[in-house]
Amino acid sequence: MRQRPTIITALLLALLSLSTYAQRRTKITDSNDAYKTFTSVGLTTNTNSGILGGAVFRQSTAMNSTLFGKNQYRYIALELVNVKHPKELAEQDFVTGKRLVFGKENFLFVLRPEYGRELTLFNRHEDEGISISAIVAAGPSIGIEKPYMIQYKTSDGRILTEPFDPVKHTSSSQSAGIIGAGSFFQGFGKSKIVPGLHFKTALSFELSAFRENVTGIEIGFLAEAFTRKINIMAYADNRSVYTSGYITLYFGSKKR
Repeated sequence: MRQRPTIITALLLALLSLSTYAQRRTKITDSNDAYKTFTSVGLTTNTNSGILGGAVFRQSTAMNSTLFGKNQYRYIALELVNVKHPKELAEQDFVTGKRLVFGKENFLFVLRPEYGRELTLFNRHEDEGISISAIVAAGPSIGIEKPYMIQYKTSDGRILTEPFDPVKHTSSSQSAGIIGAGSFFQGFGKSKIVPGLHFKTALSFELSAFRENVTGIEIGFLAEAFTRKINIMAYADNRSVYTSGYITLYFGSKKR
């Protein structure tokens, strides 16, 4: 987790180097790759998640006006991501094979509708080079605080599944009986909604070789604030404000 910001920085520098090389070989104009709409879906990872952080739907629609002489697009997106606490550590019971993050109280899933602007900085020439755009967007954050379910064996041999309780399940008898986490799909009925706001800035690198079908990478920074602290871990400092760097790999198509 600590190495991910370095990885993001290295990838960003590499892509910028590639784009500079492409610009030297190609004469670029602002009109040779214009489009009306660009719709894509993608997978994202960030410094507050695991390898797979979530999924994204994004769409850019051309506007009649330009900004600084560059093509301007109306940017909308919808993200669903899983936010983890840096103190989370999954362990495996060697007897049952079940995994458990001891001390975890809740999952945090965030649904992020976004609205903003995308500005084309560099266009490709024909099917060569890399197209680069700058993105600024903001919107509400709908935090879903879902209880972390655990399984434990009682003294009479029964196996119960219930939300982890830092008071109840840290006694010597209860903690010794915990055998693993419950099903991921259990506990959604007990979820709580925590509203918030977020803001992001990003660079989008269009890498595809085909003008209509697009493959690209969005690299950016996101700041997010909720109306209260999210209780993810019982024995660590929980926060109401989160910042993260992220990378999104997206696939989509353009309409001219």
